[in-house]
Amino acid sequence: MTEAPVAFRNFIGGQWVEPSTGEYIENRNPANVSDLIGLFPRSGPDDVDAAVRSAARGFEQWRRTPAPRRGDVLRRVGDLLAERKEELARAMTREMGKVTQEARGDVQEAIDTAYYAGTEGRRLFGRTVPSELPRKWAMTSRRPIGVCGVITPFNFPIAIPSWKLFPALLCGNAVVFKPAEDVPHSATLLVEILVEAGVPPEAVQLVHGTGEEVGAAIVEHPGIAAVSFTGSTETGSRIGEACGRLHKRLSLEMGGKNAQIVMPDADIDLALDGVLWGAFGTAGQRCTATSRLLLHDSIHDEFVTALAGRIGQLRLGDGMDPDTDVGPLINQAAVDKVVRYVEMARSEGDEILCGGRRAYSGHLAGGFFFEPTLVTGVRPGSPLALEEIFGPVLSVMRFDTLDEAIRINNEVAYGLSSSIYTRDIDAAFHAIEALDNGITYVNAPTIGAEAHLPFGGVKMTGNGHREGGWEVFDFYTETRVSYVDFSGRLQRAQIDTYAAAPY
Repeated sequence: MTEAPVAFRNFIGGQWVEPSTGEYIENRNPANVSDLIGLFPRSGPDDVDAAVRSAARGFEQWRRTPAPRRGDVLRRVGDLLAERKEELARAMTREMGKVTQEARGDVQEAIDTAYYAGTEGRRLFGRTVPSELPRKWAMTSRRPIGVCGVITPFNFPIAIPSWKLFPALLCGNAVVFKPAEDVPHSATLLVEILVEAGVPPEAVQLVHGTGEEVGAAIVEHPGIAAVSFTGSTETGSRIGEACGRLHKRLSLEMGGKNAQIVMPDADIDLALDGVLWGAFGTAGQRCTATSRLLLHDSIHDEFVTALAGRIGQLRLGDGMDPDTDVGPLINQAAVDKVVRYVEMARSEGDEILCGGRRAYSGHLAGGFFFEPTLVTGVRPGSPLALEEIFGPVLSVMRFDTLDEAIRINNEVAYGLSSSIYTRDIDAAFHAIEALDNGITYVNAPTIGAEAHLPFGGVKMTGNGHREGGWEVFDFYTETRVSYVDFSGRLQRAQIDTYAAAPY
C-alpha cells in the first residue's frame, strides 16, 4: 500500500493550521519528480488576513522587547541553524536541487546573518546633535515599522529569507513570510527554528501559496507596512506599482545579467575556475550568476578552448550525489525557458560549443536537467547578451579594450554584479569606478556575497535598498527625532534669531 503524502501547514496565530482554502500543492524533488516531498498549502487572501491580524498582535509584544534581547534570540537562531546544518542542507537539496556542498553554504550564510544580526541588537544607533537653541537637546533613535511582508525566491531557500527575516525581527518588527511555492519545506524548517529560538509565535507568520494568490494579498493588505521582495523584475515592477499606490515601504531585489571580464594579463587558470563556478553553480539559477563572459580578443580562442574542456568534465546529476557538480533546474518552466534561449542563440547564428540540450538519459531521466552550455559569437544587443536566462548558459563576447568591455557590461538593463580578472591595479580600479553595478569583484567570480556587507544592484535590479550589512537595518526601521527643551521658557525654533537667544 502506498503511504499517503505528508500534508504540511501554515504557521498562523502561533499554531500550525490548515489553509482556509483546503487546497494543497505538491512539492517534488526536481532531480527525481517521482519523489514527493509533501503537500503544502495553497492558501488564499483569508489566510493572509488572519496572518496579518496575528502579526499585529505579535508586533505589539515583540517591539517592547529590548533590542539586545532580540539580538540574543537571533544568536540562538544561529546556534540552532548550526546544529541542524546537515539536516537543513539535505532537505534543501532534495527540494531545490542544488548540490549539498552548496546547500551547506546556503545554511552557513543564514548562520552568519543570524550572528551578525544578533550583534546589531546593541548597535541600533541613533545620533545626538547640537540644537540651534540653548538648553535644548536634539537626538534621533530608531523604531520598528510594524508588520513586514517577506516574499522570497526558490534559489536560496534559507539564506535569502534570513537576509530579510532576521534584520526585520531584530529591529522589532513582525513578519508575514511567503516563500516560493517550489521550496516550502525549507521555509517550514526555518520558521520552526525561529519559534524554538524564542521569537514570539505571533511575531512570525508563514503562509504558503502562489504569488498570484498569497504574494499579491500580502502586498495589497492594509496591515502590511513594508514589503521586501526578491524575484523577477517583471513581478517586482508590479509590486512597486502597488506599494507606490499604497504608500508602503518597499525593497526590491530582482534580476541580473552579470559579466566576467578577462584581461590579457589575467591569471587564466584562476579566471577559468571563476567562470565555471560563477556560471554553473546552482545550475546558473542565481541573480548574481555569470551569464556573460567578456574575453579580450588576444586570449579569446585559448580561453574558450580551455573552458569548453572544463565544462565537458562537469558532472550533471542529483545534488545528493557527492560526485555531482551541477544539479537540476527547479521545474519544467525553467527548462522550457533555457530551451527557448538556446534556440534563439542558434537562430542568431551563435555557436553552441558544448551543451545545449536537455539531459534525459539514465539517472537523469526523472529530473529537470539541462547540460551546461557554452555559446560563443554572441553579439552586443542580442537576446543572449541582454536578457536574464537563469540557467546553465554562458554567453561569450569579444572585446579589444577595457573601455569597450565596460560599455558591453553597462549596456544591459540590469546592474547587480560584475567581475574583472587582471593583474593591473589601474585597470582594476578603473573597472570598479566605471562598471554600472552594485557589486564588483576583482579576480573573483560574480557570486560570493558576504553577510556583513550590503547586497544589491542598480537600474532594473533593484530600487535602491540593500540586503545585508548595516544598510538593511535602515530599511526595517523608522527614524524618530526627539527634542528635550529644559530652558524653562518657550523657544521658537526657526523663528527666534541667534542674536536674540540668551547665553
